[in-house]
Amino acid sequence: MERDRYVDFLRAWAIVLVVLGHWVITGLVRQPDGAITAPELLATVPWTQWLTLGFQIMPLFFFAGGCAAGGSWARARERGVTVAGWVGRRAVRLLLPTGVYSGLVLVAVAVCAALGVDPVTLALVGWALAMQFWFLPVYLLVSALTPALYALHLRWGALAPAGTAGLALLVGVLDLAAGVPYVGALDYVLVWGVVYQLGFCLRDGLVGGGGSRRVAVAMTVGGWSAFAALVGFGPFPVSLILVTGQDPSNTNPPSAAMLAWAVGQVGACLLVAPVMRRLLVRERLWRAVRATGAVSMTLYLWHMVPVLVIAAAFYLTGLAPQPAFGSAAWWGWRGPWLLVLGVVLVGVVRLLVPLERRLASLELRPASLDRRPASPEAGGPRADAGFRQAWRLWAGLGLSVWALTYFAGHGFAYGGRFPVWGAAGLAVGTVLVLKAGGGVTGVRGRTAQGRAQGLEEAA
Repeated sequence: MERDRYVDFLRAWAIVLVVLGHWVITGLVRQPDGAITAPELLATVPWTQWLTLGFQIMPLFFFAGGCAAGGSWARARERGVTVAGWVGRRAVRLLLPTGVYSGLVLVAVAVCAALGVDPVTLALVGWALAMQFWFLPVYLLVSALTPALYALHLRWGALAPAGTAGLALLVGVLDLAAGVPYVGALDYVLVWGVVYQLGFCLRDGLVGGGGSRRVAVAMTVGGWSAFAALVGFGPFPVSLILVTGQDPSNTNPPSAAMLAWAVGQVGACLLVAPVMRRLLVRERLWRAVRATGAVSMTLYLWHMVPVLVIAAAFYLTGLAPQPAFGSAAWWGWRGPWLLVLGVVLVGVVRLLVPLERRLASLELRPASLDRRPASPEAGGPRADAGFRQAWRLWAGLGLSVWALTYFAGHGFAYGGRFPVWGAAGLAVGTVLVLKAGGGVTGVRGRTAQGRAQGLEEAA
């Protein structure tokens, strides 16, 4: 099947907007005593919550990811790859770069804590470096569920995401109206799973194909109209990013309003798809998309590091201008702020390109998880090995999801302390996933495009 350049564009566009969105809402203030604080823009200047309608682009990431994963799993099934083999490879492609990033940050946290760095400052820095992590455990879970979700897709087609949406709405009612404890957490998988399953539909031509413009219009108008009604007459806020103290939230867990917005956003993307596919034939634009996609995980994981660099170089030294937070002058300085951050990020990415390429060239050893084990009834060492491998994989995924969820909620230095259990959980979880596949090995002879695609697909 010919590669859909538009799917790659959506993934690259989502990464760029995530980076820009985080930079726009991050503001630093130097206090009279020299301390650096980061007031929460969305809470301090409430009108800025409307900006999140443009910057909340993660639905497109799940949409593009579902399209790519559906094709990848379909091809793997044709080759006889096991569920564990496919899930293991996808998990490694995400966990390896995440583990490297987390490991380096955790080493820095440990050194700073040992040197007696102010706990409040350390906690703030640890939070800033993990603010993007909410996506990772959710994507790991949804990706691991791909074989089951794709089986539903093959059986029910477009009714599969519709049914998942119905379950998500039911969970939302149980959470908000009935107050059933913990049930709302299911919507992390259900709401984002809807968009992910719509990606399957795009891949198989159920949406976005010829003659489906009316479906796209219905999704756009219906989704965004439902969002407007839920915000205007319902209990939900307009912000599509978490705001401290805001209850209910549209993201923690994903709400009915977020689901409605995501459906409308997907519909809008389907409407502009024909135009974008014609534009993406141009080699210059396609090269830019490919270049962004090739470093997508680096951009996603490392894009808050430049904020710390600028904080140290300009704010701690008192060189940065300090107009009133949220004032017109403050917004006027957002342009130079974004420009300088962009320059620093380019430097960071260039330094990390060799590591990115090395990680992209690693794969699980194929002789383990890809081989179909003997049936349990047959017994023998091969069946036992298959059980051990599956146990390691799913236990490793569970630990990794827990650790990444902890970091997403608490940062890398909650309370100014080193997160022993979170660090141990991510380390053990990653090792178990790697051991489930017999470790990793370099893949010789992969082209630069192939190496880039390996890591890009994890996103």
